[in-house]
Amino acid sequence: MTTTERESGLLKMSELVEASGVPGATIKHYLREGLLPEPMKTSRNMAWYQPETVERIKLIRRLQEERFMPLKAIRKVLDEDPDQAEALLEVEDSILERALASERTRTSAAEVRKAYGVPAEALERLAEIGILTPNSRGYSPSDVRIIEAISRFRAGGYDERTGFTVYDTLRYKRALESLVREEVDVVMERLAGEVSPDQAAELIESGAEPLRDFIAALHTKLMVEEVERRRAG
Repeated sequence: MTTTERESGLLKMSELVEASGVPGATIKHYLREGLLPEPMKTSRNMAWYQPETVERIKLIRRLQEERFMPLKAIRKVLDEDPDQAEALLEVEDSILERALASERTRTSAAEVRKAYGVPAEALERLAEIGILTPNSRGYSPSDVRIIEAISRFRAGGYDERTGFTVYDTLRYKRALESLVREEVDVVMERLAGEVSPDQAAELIESGAEPLRDFIAALHTKLMVEEVERRRAG
């Protein structure tokens, strides 16, 4: 390395690999895709990379692994506003950290069955179809709330005797998955970079309860409208 390169902090490929934790072959692929700034070549086989390239590589990797973005989409984001991409990840980290913190406590399967009276077979089917996600320590708080709701459904007559099974929950899961994807996109677009990650997470938390009330009320309204439409038809 010459004095100029050493003083400027430029990195060789081997140093770039070590600093970023990403294989050289992957970095070269990013270069071919136009995701990284071109290095400064001092000879046919020697190239030097700016120190900022390390963070760029890490950001690309995170967008791939955490947001499942294809490289073409990542290139578009980085060309338009790389700071916004970083802000998106920071907001997601904050939201996820808070959500996971509230989900760490667990209630054992025995306690759940005793408290809510949902048959073990029904609980197993709900886990198989992804409505519940228990682990070896039991059920998370959100799992318990779902089980409680299903217990109330069953008490009201929504059970196998009237033709209702746990598989009826799948229509709500499918509908909500689509809604949540759109909701997260909108929230991230509007909040990332505009407020701090903690403020964004607090805003989302404060909206959770009114959102539940809104969805419940809108569901009732739409149910009435659909029945009236069918009667009129």
